[in-house]
Formats: sequence, C-alpha cells, structure tokens
Amino acid sequence: MHWADVAAKALSHKGDKHIVSTGITPSGEFHIGHLREILTGDMIARAARNAGLNVEFVFIVDTADPLRKVYDFLGPEYEQFIGHQLGSIPAPDSDGNPNWDRFEKEGWTYGDHFLKPFLEALEQIGVRPRIIDNLESYQSGRFDALAKIACDRADEIREAIERISSRELPENWFPWSPLDSKGSLDGVTVTGYEYPFVHWKDAHGETGSSDISKGEGKLPWRIDWPAKWGWIGVTCEPFGKDHGAAGGSYATGREIVKILGHEPPHPLTYEWISLKGQGAMSSSSGNTIGPIEALDLVPPEILRLLVAKSKPNKAIEFDTGMSLVNLADEYERLAARDFEAELLDDGLSRRQRVQVEDAAGAMRMAAVEEGMAAQATAVTFRHLALLAQTKSTDEGVWESLRNAGAITEPTQAMTDRLSRMRAWIASKHFPEEMKISVLSTPNVEALNELSHEEKSVLSSLAVALEQCEWNATNIGSVIPQSAKDLDLSPKMGYRAAYAALMGKERGPRLAPILAEMKQKKIVDLLKACATHVE
Repeated sequence: MHWADVAAKALSHKGDKHIVSTGITPSGEFHIGHLREILTGDMIARAARNAGLNVEFVFIVDTADPLRKVYDFLGPEYEQFIGHQLGSIPAPDSDGNPNWDRFEKEGWTYGDHFLKPFLEALEQIGVRPRIIDNLESYQSGRFDALAKIACDRADEIREAIERISSRELPENWFPWSPLDSKGSLDGVTVTGYEYPFVHWKDAHGETGSSDISKGEGKLPWRIDWPAKWGWIGVTCEPFGKDHGAAGGSYATGREIVKILGHEPPHPLTYEWISLKGQGAMSSSSGNTIGPIEALDLVPPEILRLLVAKSKPNKAIEFDTGMSLVNLADEYERLAARDFEAELLDDGLSRRQRVQVEDAAGAMRMAAVEEGMAAQATAVTFRHLALLAQTKSTDEGVWESLRNAGAITEPTQAMTDRLSRMRAWIASKHFPEEMKISVLSTPNVEALNELSHEEKSVLSSLAVALEQCEWNATNIGSVIPQSAKDLDLSPKMGYRAAYAALMGKERGPRLAPILAEMKQKKIVDLLKACATHVE
C-alpha cells in the first residue's frame, strides 16, 4: 500500500468522518519545503476519500502569530512591528518597507502578502483546502471556550508542559498572551484573570485587560495547536519532525487537548525537504525555491511526484538541476507503465509487488486532478530540453517530434511543458551539463588546444558529415570513424568535434544535437575550423 493509503486505513478504524489539517505561519515567502506538509495532508485526504471516508482537508494560516524579528528581506521600519500579529500589520512593498497605502485602502496585510502566491501555487498543483485564518478565528470567538478552559486550568497545563518537555516555565507564565498597549504580544506580564479578562502590564508601564472572547491576544503555541484540534475537530495532522520529537509540541499537545475536552489527531511526522548542498530550506534565511518559481520550470505533477514517491519519514533532497531532470523522466517512465497488468503477474515476489503498488500509488497521488490517470507524453525531459535549445520556434520542436513519430499533433500538456522548459533553460537553475551551445564561428583558443593529430581529423570529419545521411545514428558513427580512418583513436574524433562545434573538450551527446540542426551549418563550421588549423 502507498503510505497515504496506510494512513487512510488507520483513520478508517477511528470512524467514517475526518478532518485532515495542515498549517503554516506566513512569516516569509513560502517554499518547496512547505509543499511537503500540505501535499502530505492532501494525499492522505485523497486516499481517505478513495477508501470511502467522509473527509475534509483544511489549511490553517497562523496569522495570529507575531513577527519574530526584522528579516533580511524587510526594511528597518518593521522594527516597530516586532511582536505584532502578522494579520494585523501592513505587507512589505517591493523595497521591503510597510505598504501603508494598500494596508489602509484594502486591508492588505503581511500575512496576505505571503499567502496569496502560495494559494495560487496550490491551485495549480491541485490542492484546494478550506482556508482557516487563525487571527480571524480568535477575533470571532472560535477559541473562546477552549481558551477559558486553558486559563481556568492553568496549573494542570503548566504541569503537563513542564513534565513532558522537561523544561521549567517562567514563574509568571500564563496560558494566554495578551496584546499590549501598542498591539504587541512581547514583553507583557499577566497580573490577574477573571474570565473573560486577562489583566496585564506591559514593557511601557501601561496596564490593561485582554478580552479572551474577542481574541485580544492568543494562546501560546503549545496550547494554540491542541485548541485548534479541538474547535476544528481535526482527526489527522502531518507535521515536521521538530514537532514530533520527544518532549515536542505534539507530545504536550496530545495531553493538553484532553484537558481541553477533546482527543488528539492521528499524527504523521515528516522529514524536511532540503536544497541539494545547501541544507534545509528557510524563508527567513532566503535559502528557498518558491512554489511559483518551481512551477514556472516544471509541470505540477512532477512536484507532486516528488512528495508522493517518498515515504514521509524519508528526507528529500531537491534541486532544480539534474535531479529535477531525473525526476521528470521518472514520471514519464511511470506514466507509461500498466500497473494493473503488472500486478496480475503471479510470478511477482512480495517485494516486487510492494514496489509496483508503491509506484502505482505515487502516480495516483501525483495527478493534479483527483482520479485522473497519468498520460505519458513519449518525450523525455532530456530530449525536450535538447529540442528547445536547438529549435528557435515551437513549431520547429513539433515538426521534429512529428518526424520522429513521437507525436501527431502537440497536446495542451505538451505545449505547456515546452513553455516551462524554455523558462527553465532561460533561468539560473538549468543544469550546466545540459546546456547546448553550438558555435557559429571557430573558437581559436579551443582549436589551439588540440594536438596535431586531433587537428588533422577536422577535414576528414567535415567530408564524412557532408556525405552522410543526416540522422543521429549516422552522425554518431561518423565522428569516431573519422579518426579511425586516419589510424587514430576514436577519442580524437570526439575531441576534435567538441572543440570545433562547441569550443570545449566535452559536453552533452553530440549526435542527437547535431541531428536537430542544419547539416550545411555544421559542415561549413567544420570546414572553417579545418582551414584555420592548416
């Protein structure tokens, strides 16, 4: 069974109706790492629906959380908003300064600024949860009843947190964080409590009262999380390994939610997605690849496959170079397989059967539209990358694929894929080893690096390519043969060809590249190089 089906089976033992939840704090740009959590939740919800369960998927945006610091992408004016809730402060403008005009006219907040592009990415990737704004939930009273219980039973909750987390809370700790006289959650000391008011004194010497029923503040994180499970009715939630660690927020939340009168959800802990060679992604440090940026490069089903094919407890290393090429080509191979027919083979070992089932489940979860079967395009990413670099027009690409028998006419999916491929090639992310750059004039420096024997191959190679039938197979034979005909090593034929045509010692496979280019242009370039070295 696919890991999402395993989770759905566990839920089925607990009833027919479920709410799967994920959430995030919009403190900075969302990145591919954030997709793991929301896609994990989406895939569990899909699997549960496939199992006949009544499931809703929700996404909680923690706009009630405070701005922790002035991040690198923010201007110094944000110093005044440290401790203020993300849903109550203005969004940054293009220079990182507060956009007061839009905030006052449209109510456009810091949280909105970072959430909107992420929601656009989710729409493209086929994830459509019910959005719950946490600040609005506080202000509309949804936390009221559970916050009252927390404040009434503050000593019990303190004992649970200290016992499970093995850390001592401050003497003045209280399970409600009031807003101070300037709207900040920082530096506020609770001085008393009579529901619905929590009395306080702030760092400015001001005193006041916070009305719990109106959300004039919030519950601390370790209580906020289980309170959300309670009022929303969450029965399953995936979360990062930091929350799932011993003594972590899930361990305390599991006990606190029972104090609040509810049951903890079924947990699923996931590992991080890291950038290859750069470590875990972080919005605040800027070590990110954004979902919109990634979707400009590859189709959404490829990003879904990235999460679907890896068990949640397995770390994912992501990069937009060769790993992405390999992932895209893996998608094409999987899309071309007939999993149902494979599973009918009685000769499969248990291990082989599990591998087939996992691959089939991953492709089911990779589909952008739930229930839609994947369709192979018969064109690998590598070949499309080659064509996109050697053909200046889209029609040139389609003509080449028609001639090769790969397509009759381009589908919308193919047109979309080519558009993304051209964007990828033009971006900083396209892998160096796949870049194609055939010269238009001889590169003198590269030619001078050739030995006398290698230079002698150029004339032979020009003649042979001029006379051969122009296809990848023949070109691939001619290059080494042009050196053999001179009793030289085949490697000298390749070195001469790369120096003359690309100006370097080695590169991507030449034959399929040259086959997509005009024969006369290549032959004329080789003749010019041969003349130069004579």
